[in-house]
Amino acid sequence: MPKTFSETERAYIKHRLKEEAKLCLTQFGVRKTTVDELVRRVNIPKGTFYLFYQSKELLLFEVFNDFHDEIQTQLFADIMALKGDLDARTFTELIWGLYKAVEDSFMLQFMTNGEMELLIRKLPAEIAKIHTDKDDFNVENLISLVPQMKKVDSKAFSGALRGIFLAMLHKHEIGEEVFDEALKIMIQGVVMQMFEGEKR
Repeated sequence: MPKTFSETERAYIKHRLKEEAKLCLTQFGVRKTTVDELVRRVNIPKGTFYLFYQSKELLLFEVFNDFHDEIQTQLFADIMALKGDLDARTFTELIWGLYKAVEDSFMLQFMTNGEMELLIRKLPAEIAKIHTDKDDFNVENLISLVPQMKKVDSKAFSGALRGIFLAMLHKHEIGEEVFDEALKIMIQGVVMQMFEGEKR
């Protein structure tokens, strides 16, 4: 009979699994991160792992989503702190800062070496779709926080911002010496269309 855990124990084990999963992703990547390694680090039986996650891929994807949510929450907080004093230039800087936070994190390596693609392939299709739908919803929320923005197609702009994000996987081809400026120009192009009456 499976062991039952208190809410506090469940929260602690889940937190530790995600903490170690993030470290393992940085150290080993998706392929070489194993359930055996994770349970050894967290000091739980292997069977306990499967009370929390059906597979290591679902745990790793949750780590990815947590990071995604953290940086979006920070972006929303930065927008709220400006109290409506936001123009296209400031908004471009905020989005660019978000992209740079990803570039400086474990996540970029995870994406550039093909591991994100591998992870997505191993997930149930409905899980990957939930992530895309959540992105679209977050862009809707983002637009609602900025009164100066036009009524825009949030799905199209979500796709455009994802497209710019994916450009980070091709830094070498774009040119490392011009990449930051090119990224900012691409972001500004999208942001300018999201603001009504703004001029570059």
